[in-house]
Amino acid sequence: MDNTWKSGIYGLVVGDAMGVPVEFTSGEDRRINPVTDMIGYGTYNQPEGTWSDDSSMALATLVSIRDKSKIDYKDIMDRFHDWCMYGAYTPFDEVFDIGIATSRAIMKYSNGAKPLESGGKTEWDNGNGSLMRILPVCLYIFEQQRDMKLSDDESIDIIHNCSALTHAHLRSKIACGIYYFLVKAVLNKDGELIERLQQGVDNAFKYYGESTESELYNYNRLISLSEFKDTPENQIKSTGYVVYTLEAAIWCLVNSSSYEEVILKAVNLGDDTDTVAAITGGLAGLYYGYDNIPDKWKSKLQKREWIESLLN
Repeated sequence: MDNTWKSGIYGLVVGDAMGVPVEFTSGEDRRINPVTDMIGYGTYNQPEGTWSDDSSMALATLVSIRDKSKIDYKDIMDRFHDWCMYGAYTPFDEVFDIGIATSRAIMKYSNGAKPLESGGKTEWDNGNGSLMRILPVCLYIFEQQRDMKLSDDESIDIIHNCSALTHAHLRSKIACGIYYFLVKAVLNKDGELIERLQQGVDNAFKYYGESTESELYNYNRLISLSEFKDTPENQIKSTGYVVYTLEAAIWCLVNSSSYEEVILKAVNLGDDTDTVAAITGGLAGLYYGYDNIPDKWKSKLQKREWIESLLN
């Protein structure tokens, strides 16, 4: 796997680890006592550098893609099951954080449901649990499209199916689709970050168009990022709702000028700090590059040698 994977995955995992100790604290708490460096303990009483379900599920997906050389839905779900039940793909062989919809989908799969029939389909199944783990799928598809092996329709179908393993509502699928277009635009390596992200949003809205208008409108605040950039921080919500999570990530990205700045901004929004910072960090890592993710944070990651082995 090339440096692109390393940049994106480390960006995600470091962001996750930065947010774990202060997850569920309020934005007001973070304004009074902002996070300024990687810390430990806090919400889950875990040592510094500990990453959570965001990274575990992304890394499980990465291992599946590496071992199968394709997207294998059953294999991915088997690995999610091993993570949930046995603590695979975790820093200390135990799961301390798991979303309700994700847990429900894995249990449904364990009881015999097919992979693509396991995820919840109601409006209440629109947490950020599929968006947080979609980066490895985006990177794989980017490579396949670059090599002319997948069309846009085939690519988005895979993205939607990967979301549906745990989150099958169209709103969650579209969030993952938008994220793919953002990844693709960032990796095109042309223009400033806000210009690349705007291109990604434009391409996503063009792709989805009228066929998904009833759900696409949920993302309308992203249509003009130059306007969205000026949104006051108190109007950015960083809860586990997938729309708010994607908005928060993009707001942090367009209001920062380095990997370190964007991650601290994401974490200090409060609420779902680990997931917002992980989703933000994946894109920030791709844009700023592996070498610009602070060594002082990378060096503290738990099980770093194992992560490194997956990427070499």
